Amino acid sequence: MLLVSLRAAHPLASLSLRVGRQAYSTPVDGAPIPKVNKVWDSVDDAVKAVKSGDTLLSGGFGLCGTPDTLIQAVSRRKDVQKLTAVSNNAGAGERGLGLLLSTRQIDKMIASYIGGNKLFEAMYLQGEVSLELVPQGTLVERLRAHAAGIPFFFTPTGASTAVEFGSIPIRYNVGGFKNGVLIDGNKKESREFNGRRCLLEPALKGDVAFIHAWKVDEVGNAVFRYTANNFSSTMAKNATLTVVEAEEIVPCGALHPNEIHLPGIYVDRIVRATAPKQIEFATLAPDPNTPPPSPTAGSVAKADALAKRNRICRRAAKELQNGYHVNLGIGMPTLVPEHLPEGVSVWLQSENGILGMGPYPTKQQLDGDIINAGKETVTLLPGASVFDSSESFAMIRGGHMQVSILGAMQVSQAGDIANFMIPGKMVKGIGGAMDLVSNPDRTKVVVVMEHCAKDGSPKVMKECSLPLTGARTISKIVTELAVFEVDRAAGEMTLIELAEGVELEEVRAKTDADFKVSDSLGRFV
Repeated sequence: MLLVSLRAAHPLASLSLRVGRQAYSTPVDGAPIPKVNKVWDSVDDAVKAVKSGDTLLSGGFGLCGTPDTLIQAVSRRKDVQKLTAVSNNAGAGERGLGLLLSTRQIDKMIASYIGGNKLFEAMYLQGEVSLELVPQGTLVERLRAHAAGIPFFFTPTGASTAVEFGSIPIRYNVGGFKNGVLIDGNKKESREFNGRRCLLEPALKGDVAFIHAWKVDEVGNAVFRYTANNFSSTMAKNATLTVVEAEEIVPCGALHPNEIHLPGIYVDRIVRATAPKQIEFATLAPDPNTPPPSPTAGSVAKADALAKRNRICRRAAKELQNGYHVNLGIGMPTLVPEHLPEGVSVWLQSENGILGMGPYPTKQQLDGDIINAGKETVTLLPGASVFDSSESFAMIRGGHMQVSILGAMQVSQAGDIANFMIPGKMVKGIGGAMDLVSNPDRTKVVVVMEHCAKDGSPKVMKECSLPLTGARTISKIVTELAVFEVDRAAGEMTLIELAEGVELEEVRAKTDADFKVSDSLGRFV
């Protein structure tokens, strides 16, 4: 008989093994610990192994959890050129990876989102840098796959879109879009599983990973703080060389085994983080004691636009039921929680690693390590949990959200959605949107959008003219004029509600798509 028991009253409890009648006991605090020094005094020495042409994995989401101390050290090494940088996004201005873009040390970015990095967007559109746009969940899964020794995998994300067909150029010729494409996008093999179209994606290998952690002990065990985990733990497990910058370096044994997010086996070098933390969008809750500003022509126009968005989100909020798990896209969808019906509370999920996201913080509650997918500061509800990006997208692709609410540039009568780029003009990036619409049979996809573009052209189309985020994924479309229900299987949509004061003729005039009209046409305010 072999009986093994571990007493858990204390982390240094004795381990007892009983074999037959004889007992053997070894106190854990008396066991020898391998003497390996992973702590480097000089960050410049710690990054000397980085060389031109390397694939550099950089953790962080926006400016949350970015390894700025390490990035700054590489920026001082002008001999390091033609890096391929892999990150969720490309920094902001000269912050984050934006610093290495401004020094022209990055030749290619593999990312899911460009966002507000105008320098990078301009460099890409002018043919000065390569960009491989990857859906956010696919990106973290490609990194996780290599770390786990898996060379390829199938995913429904991106099927029947530009990701499958390779129609997003990786690099334009010098001079940009007008001069044609230098490097085409990567076409993907597809296959059907249980009626779902899936793409074959390759694992993604890194030479060096730069990671920012909250606490790290001397043997490399790391703890991340709130949403600063994001891509970090996955990237750390992937690379040939992983360098961690830590806010606190603690002795071996100071961290409880239950709190460790990243085991030390994956960490090669540790340095102290010295760069100050940065917040991309310090968004605060309105101060009830601050009087509203005096109205101006500009403020009146903004107020009218906000009223229009609130009308849309007020109606969209009726799609949610008490206890639902819901993901909200960036922009207009973030207004939906303000309009939840009485008695309805939901768990908000943010793809950067929150379940149980709360409202914007007060000035006293502001914490740069708690942000949403739009990089805005938020709070956590009682009962909230935080996790890394790999866990987050498992929830999303697996259909564990009841509803996903997204904005869009265009939608089609068959339920297609386009919301991430205008070829040759604007490249914001895919972000998590393709993943969020990848399982529409289990997660209801609701689109909130203004009915027409700024130039008055329709956004509800027979067929989308912009690159698709997802094909036949939308179940409901809510605009300031109307609500449409989409039959994805039939490729048809039905007008089910009109906004108060709006007539059917106006909706027909402003809609390119064909649609039926419900026999029980309703109204919303």
